[in-house]
Amino acid sequence: MTTAPALALEHISKRFGEVTALQDVSLMIEAGQVHALLGENGAGKTTLMHVAFGMIAPDAGAIRVQGRPRTIAGPANAIAAGIGMVHQHFTLVPTMTVAENLALGGRGLLRQRRLAAKVREVAAATGFALDPTTMVETLSVGAQQRVEIAKAIARQARILILDEPTAVLAPGDADELLRWTRRFADAGNAVVLITHKLREARAVADRVTVLRRGRVAYSGAAAATTIHELTTAMIGHEPIASQDAARNHPASAANTSTPTVVLEAQHVTVLDAQGRERLRDASLVVRAGEIVGVAGLEGAGQRELLRALAGRILIASGSLRRPAATGFIPEDRQRDAVLLDRSLTENVALRDAGRRRGRMRWPSLAARTRALMRAFDVRAPSAESTMRTLSGGNQQKLVLAREMTPERQHGEARGPVAPAPQALVIENPTRGLDVRATAEVHARLHAARAAGAAIVMYSSDLDEVLATATRIVVLRAGTLQEVPLDRDAVGRAMLGLA
Repeated sequence: MTTAPALALEHISKRFGEVTALQDVSLMIEAGQVHALLGENGAGKTTLMHVAFGMIAPDAGAIRVQGRPRTIAGPANAIAAGIGMVHQHFTLVPTMTVAENLALGGRGLLRQRRLAAKVREVAAATGFALDPTTMVETLSVGAQQRVEIAKAIARQARILILDEPTAVLAPGDADELLRWTRRFADAGNAVVLITHKLREARAVADRVTVLRRGRVAYSGAAAATTIHELTTAMIGHEPIASQDAARNHPASAANTSTPTVVLEAQHVTVLDAQGRERLRDASLVVRAGEIVGVAGLEGAGQRELLRALAGRILIASGSLRRPAATGFIPEDRQRDAVLLDRSLTENVALRDAGRRRGRMRWPSLAARTRALMRAFDVRAPSAESTMRTLSGGNQQKLVLAREMTPERQHGEARGPVAPAPQALVIENPTRGLDVRATAEVHARLHAARAAGAAIVMYSSDLDEVLATATRIVVLRAGTLQEVPLDRDAVGRAMLGLA
């Protein structure tokens, strides 16, 4: 007699506007097994598991739990079906105790004695050391993750989804978590392990599925595959038509003989709020007329590198040399780059905020905004339109215009005719943009480079990095290395196989 899978996702498809996140994906999770789900950033791994946990409704497909069709209309339905999910970004309330966090989402009166007993019961079942009275904000990252897992177990989860569970853990904590995961599966439960780490997946998983661009690229027994096969499935070997053109894009004549060093980091280390190294002893020189692409898996240190170069965060040690005119374009424009309910003119005025002195010349700023709109084809009724009324592409173009075109020292009202800034630091410049807007952004970057700008650009889309950069550095676990402009070399370095 054949036993039905603990969880079956059948022919799942999901689109977000013009973007196909999942296309006809099927995944079978067996009881008693750890199933590793691999893929590059943006491959669809988390989206697929959000479908399983009821956080995203699929456009097509079906879900079965223990062989029975289930409608998972929200996390409450998933929890009732025995599915638990530990997210990459924890959902705990820091100012509550361990016991109070375990009680969230429950019903009835909050009785501290009963809560404490529940925590002790879960601690015994998981083997975790849990103090019900400890405030979550005082716990280490590893301990917080154990509380997240305990919360799922307290809700009777038999199918546990772990999203990048070792990404923020020290090696000892990661090893401990993987050993616990294996024991949990061996007890008859099922685990989905979303990870970028191939050796980790092969060490603990029974089966492996690789997603690439929203489709299943490989699925099979972990023991029957090799690191090379998984790398090939994740990274692929499709040629990139624009790669050579981008690499050989002409720089300005002024920079072809002896390019000037514009940005320089020497032995830079960056710590997070808990004192952990997120960037370790990184050195990088960026010259005029080049685009340095930054590649790395999520949390590898790219955010810290770029924001240190842009002067947005403090470094713990090392030295930085950067021009005052350094444009910064963050990946989340609505959170970090614009004020949605303010006018375009007011948003343009945000450039050099903190360094600007004297009175605000609003008529001059409005004239500058109109000039930027014309130069970058920002489509809006007027400079007084609110940022919220613009499409995402037009918002991004205005941010690019603001950061790529410095103001004059004097006579600002004459318009943005000064050369491009000396340095640009850019995170995911085309995230959420359509094909036309993406092409426009790339054209602007190449034009800035040809004018002599020094550009550092990170993108979670490896194809974009390869197609745009003149050279590439890879970050892995906070360590920086330069690699050839070659897809396989970059992919192997990202996965720690170089």
